[in-house]
Amino acid sequence: MRDQEPGPAGRRLTTQEAAELLGVKPETVYAYVSRGHLSSRRAPGGRGSTFDAQEVETLARRNKREGTGGSGSGGELSVRTRLTFIDTDRYYFRGVDATELAARHSYEEVAEWLWTGRLRRGVTFSAPGPSVAAARRAVDALPEHADPTDRLRIAAIAAATADPLRFDLSEESVLGTARILIPTLVAALTPTGFSYHDEGSLAERLWSRLSRRAADEATLRVLDTALALLVDHDLAASTLAVRVAASARAHAYAAVSTGLGVLEGPLHGAASGLAHKLITEVLDRGDAGPVIAEELRAGRRIPGLGHRLYAGEDPRARALFGLLEEIPRCEPALAAAHDIVATAARHTPLHANVDLALAVFTASCAMPATAGETIFAVARTAGWIAHALEEYGERPLRMRPSGHYTGPKPPQPLPE
Repeated sequence: MRDQEPGPAGRRLTTQEAAELLGVKPETVYAYVSRGHLSSRRAPGGRGSTFDAQEVETLARRNKREGTGGSGSGGELSVRTRLTFIDTDRYYFRGVDATELAARHSYEEVAEWLWTGRLRRGVTFSAPGPSVAAARRAVDALPEHADPTDRLRIAAIAAATADPLRFDLSEESVLGTARILIPTLVAALTPTGFSYHDEGSLAERLWSRLSRRAADEATLRVLDTALALLVDHDLAASTLAVRVAASARAHAYAAVSTGLGVLEGPLHGAASGLAHKLITEVLDRGDAGPVIAEELRAGRRIPGLGHRLYAGEDPRARALFGLLEEIPRCEPALAAAHDIVATAARHTPLHANVDLALAVFTASCAMPATAGETIFAVARTAGWIAHALEEYGERPLRMRPSGHYTGPKPPQPLPE
């Protein structure tokens, strides 16, 4: 907690000024806000936030005294990147507003922009037969209860065996891998009883594996936009793992498999599934009150609310909610989401995040609770490959931090 409260007439700092004083990235300043270490105030005109200079200076002194930095949890790993920048409830892909990109361009076009900095209008991805066949054979051998992330991870490993050029880490080769791996992963998602096809946009192909309902233009637009919005989000846990793998010069398939392994953690990719279940329970009961009460009584945080990098609204959620409001079938789930936010606000004033928006979409379109995680994983594969590409251009094995040893002082006697 803060060492002392700032005076009301204190000098105000911009996000960038506060970040420089704390020695962190601008988005980390908002992590301090979400954890209660700093307070913020909207800047005049409603754009950006400002922070009390005395409060920031107090926190900076405390970090220095305790030897901590970054998020306040023992130091910050800072990685140079040209891909994604997060600042003041907005985020950017190569300097361009990500929500505007997603609104105007397909997932494939946004992926190409992230990979190359060039916009290839009308680009589509297709997978070669041997890659798809290898992935499907491996996935078909899994137990029936295997979840979609299991299937995607196994599919990535199997697809690698069908690519003799996987160890070629040149930019051209890795981009070729990216353009075939993503549709291969989608092709490997072939649940029993679903009628699927492997033509059209990636969103069309993915839809046929997530819902038995026929897609219309509006719902396909939501899915395609969600994929584009989720392409990358700076150094999330899975993305950092991918960069560590790429630093050791693991090929792109192995790097993606690493990301999928971390994504399966309950504190990362599973969040959308928990939000889906929350939405469906509120729909079943007709009231968020008792559902929220049970979550809090069990000591659980409310899924779908808040984000450590955004003091205000998650821009990805804002973009998706805007599209969902145009679809009549989404009205009940949207009302449930608004009820959740309003009810939880009496406990903690948090905004909806992208997981809640995905939950509204998946629950409204008769998709399983795992659909949000599947959408997230497929979308983020493009971002993981973009980060792997960047890391291949860096010094090998640079992602090798030193441990801070806190055990018994050596030498110790041999144990009996």
